Amino acid sequence: MSDPAALVATRRSLHALAEWVVAPARYALDEHIGLTVTPGGFGAPLAGVRVDGTALVVGDDRRPLTTLGAAAAFAGVPPGRATGAYPTVTAWDADAPLALDEGAAQLLADWWALGGSALEEVGASRVTLWPEHLDVAATLDDRVNLGASPGDEEHALPYLYVGPWEHHDGPFWNEPFGASLGWESVDGPASAVAYFRRGLELI
Repeated sequence: MSDPAALVATRRSLHALAEWVVAPARYALDEHIGLTVTPGGFGAPLAGVRVDGTALVVGDDRRPLTTLGAAAAFAGVPPGRATGAYPTVTAWDADAPLALDEGAAQLLADWWALGGSALEEVGASRVTLWPEHLDVAATLDDRVNLGASPGDEEHALPYLYVGPWEHHDGPFWNEPFGASLGWESVDGPASAVAYFRRGLELI
């Protein structure tokens, strides 16, 4: 695994890219913010913009990610203008160097891909990478949110989660919002599928 500090820094930089560059590119087309898991990371395929590791790909052109300002200019989105669909979590800083580690970026890309495939396996029909949390998620049966988070302020490392819309008690439910399972306890796609299915059985 990449150094935990590098993983956190990379996640925060990618989160900012999602909120200030990739989601705005999608929003300009159809006023939707949902992103898609793509090879090497995530993107807005309809807008022809995606993050691949530590590079930004626009159409057939590819450039290293350096700053938010440079990424916005390359993607053709207005600098410092988020979608407005929700309050941004990250801050716009046009010239601050993006802290991106190649190993950490690959780990996160693999995590999103694993989460997306596991969600599809348990029956999710609309799997989305949401820019406000940078998580791959889906809602099943209008009763539970399932997802794979890259980490957040409460969880430094990636985790799976099961978030039922109603409160549940028991040892499985280890979070205020429901339940989580850290990435170190996930052996692969089958393990993620088993976790999601266990949560669904208990609801």
